[in-house]
Amino acid sequence: MCGMPQQPPIRSTPTRPRRPDASMSLLTNVMDHSLDDGYAEAAERKKAAGDAGLPKTLRAKLGLAAGLVLAALVVTVGAAQARVAAPVVAKEREELVDRIDRESEAADKLEDSVDELRADVSARQREALKHSGAGSDLVGIMSGAAAVHGPGVKLVVNDAKDTGAGGDGDPRENPGFSDTGRVRDRDMQRVVNGLWESGAEAVSINGQRLTALSAIRAAGDAILVDNKPLVPPYTVLAVGDGQRLSTRFQNSADGLYLNALQESYGVRTAISAEDDLRLPAAPSVIVRTAQPSTEKSEKGTS
Repeated sequence: MCGMPQQPPIRSTPTRPRRPDASMSLLTNVMDHSLDDGYAEAAERKKAAGDAGLPKTLRAKLGLAAGLVLAALVVTVGAAQARVAAPVVAKEREELVDRIDRESEAADKLEDSVDELRADVSARQREALKHSGAGSDLVGIMSGAAAVHGPGVKLVVNDAKDTGAGGDGDPRENPGFSDTGRVRDRDMQRVVNGLWESGAEAVSINGQRLTALSAIRAAGDAILVDNKPLVPPYTVLAVGDGQRLSTRFQNSADGLYLNALQESYGVRTAISAEDDLRLPAAPSVIVRTAQPSTEKSEKGTS
């Protein structure tokens, strides 16, 4: 053993086992430090100041409890007031409904009273015409104060057929309705004047008796007779010598005008002589009396 140098023993540090995620150091760093350092410091400061999490001091708990109690009190008071006010509101509504019913009933009574007074005035006017002396019957007929019946002419005038019908079957509601195919108020004026000129003794349109004071006007698309709207077809009844009245009207200028409307614009007309027509009295007739003018008498004698 002697004679050869002795080598010192090898003293090496044992190696650690390698981590499985050593090759993913970046991901490991992110996982270990998920919260940024700045956010971590801010959280530490809030925690040190007592601001983090729910309030833990007695004062904060008392404040929270007081807020909850106040909210509950407000809700309770509001519900109580609504409950107390509900009967009052219901009572006021019931009183309002009763008042509306009473006023409506009063308005209906007033309307009935007006109709009765109007009928009474018309009856007194007709009675006054009957006792106005000789020819009172003729005066009543000509003025429209008395209902009449007898032979005459029935004339029906209607809008053009090819205009089409609107949503409710009314051609006037169709946006494509042609003005030339529509019966106008001036057309009915010429028809009525033509019948008077041809010898009619009494005339009505759709049951509305015409007098010397009647007016035929237009309001939009509607034709008004004494301010009452009429709808087509327009049925004109004229009492007189039926066949003669029909012939004279058709040969008159107004009859030819109506015939031209039919041929040129498609306005529909139909005329026939009738043995017995019944025309009602005018709803209201104004009775006037005439007095001789003194000025004319003085001028005539001078």
